Amino acid sequence: MADPRGFLRTRNRELPLDRPVPLRIRDFAEVHPSKPEGAAGLDMTRRQASRCMDCGVPFCHFSCPLGNLVPEWNDLVRTGHWEDAVERLHATNNLPEVTGRLCPALCESGCVLSINDPAVTIRNIEVAIAEEGFSRGLITPMVINRHTGNRVAVVGSGPAGLAAAQQLTRAGHQVTVYERSDAPGGLLRYGIPEFKMASSVIDRRIDQMIAEGTAFRCGIDVGKDTTIAQLREQYEAVVIAIGSPTPRDLPVPGRELGGVIQAMDYLVPATRKALGKDVTEHYDANGLDVIVVGGGDTGSDCIGTAVRQGARSITQLEIMPQPPAGRPANQPWPIHPAIFKVSSSHEEGGERLFQVSTSRLLGDESGSVTHIELEQVEFDAGRFVPISSAPIRLPAQLVVLAMGFVGVDRAEMGRDWGLGVDERGRVERADDYSTQVDGVFVAGDAGRGQSLIVWAIAEGRSAAAEVDKYLMGRTELPHAIGATEQPLRA
Repeated sequence: MADPRGFLRTRNRELPLDRPVPLRIRDFAEVHPSKPEGAAGLDMTRRQASRCMDCGVPFCHFSCPLGNLVPEWNDLVRTGHWEDAVERLHATNNLPEVTGRLCPALCESGCVLSINDPAVTIRNIEVAIAEEGFSRGLITPMVINRHTGNRVAVVGSGPAGLAAAQQLTRAGHQVTVYERSDAPGGLLRYGIPEFKMASSVIDRRIDQMIAEGTAFRCGIDVGKDTTIAQLREQYEAVVIAIGSPTPRDLPVPGRELGGVIQAMDYLVPATRKALGKDVTEHYDANGLDVIVVGGGDTGSDCIGTAVRQGARSITQLEIMPQPPAGRPANQPWPIHPAIFKVSSSHEEGGERLFQVSTSRLLGDESGSVTHIELEQVEFDAGRFVPISSAPIRLPAQLVVLAMGFVGVDRAEMGRDWGLGVDERGRVERADDYSTQVDGVFVAGDAGRGQSLIVWAIAEGRSAAAEVDKYLMGRTELPHAIGATEQPLRA
């Protein structure tokens, strides 16, 4: 059981220190330490784990779409049983070293301790277990000797695809993952900057999957290089996990100007360049006034990238009001609250403007953007309305659109895949993740809509269980608790 007085002895949250700003902006190495170093670092992690009260109703467990067994592995860390902690962590999560870096920690919002004290450092403990597991040789391939003879294709190698592929391989099926990029990982590979998560983190897990028997075919764009009909001829089942690749655009005058680009057209080449890969075209913010339209995590990634490239100025725009510093009254515990957050990229530079909307983009005679014009707005009666007649004009030679994604390519899904797409850009599917095409399933953002990485992994695991049941008539693969307890259309 948990230490009954641990949360009383250790009242404060402790986290490993990030690399100093003046040092880290000189390179693309990870900002956050993957785990605390040395005996003192391990003691800190165990001390923080001891703050977990092993509640009778663990709302951290409820808040996590994966149903992570947080109290269990917290107590195992507290008592130094790292091997058991690694096992419990992987019982519900195929990629804890990824979620420990990238997840917004819904579990911490549901931590009972957070009602009147700082929450347990659950996300940091999670990544510490994963990293200790790798460094101690506790995370090894799970090779299955019993094979079903069924072949499954997984289209897309993001978190949903990787989770589904690993689960299906471990169920004894022969799994091949198709990825249109030159390396597996989806947006985890190039869409997430190296300073946030190094690509070596993905490589390590891919190596494990290959050793387990999962095959990867990269550089193949399903729908162009091969068709879904051809895949159905070769495989007994197909899982579509292509994410939500269509970005939200900015329909204002001047959108066509040079230097106005989507976030992934900025981040992907920048990450490839940082990794020393060939880049045919990339945007360098050195000496430029950069505007990032969109106040989310992707926009934050763009800020950190522009800082490292040497931008002259960086301004991030958000149409919503600035969130409060603390939990608002209308978002009580254990709801994950919308609060003001300062990311590591925000610490490094730039300005943030709230309640502003882009009215137009201005350019020069060469057709390149030179300024952005904004208006202050407020949300009223279901729409944003101007609250000032005086426009705000800012210099801008690079405008990066980081406003999220709106779904799959509707025409491509119908033409190349024979699948329906709903009004929100999601592939139509049933509650068991199956589509209208027999043997074809869909998981992650492609079916759910733009969401969190933890939801993608949860859906990949649950879809794998449904595919296994489709092929075998029954399944012993677990569903993710969140994916079964909450509606797919949430």
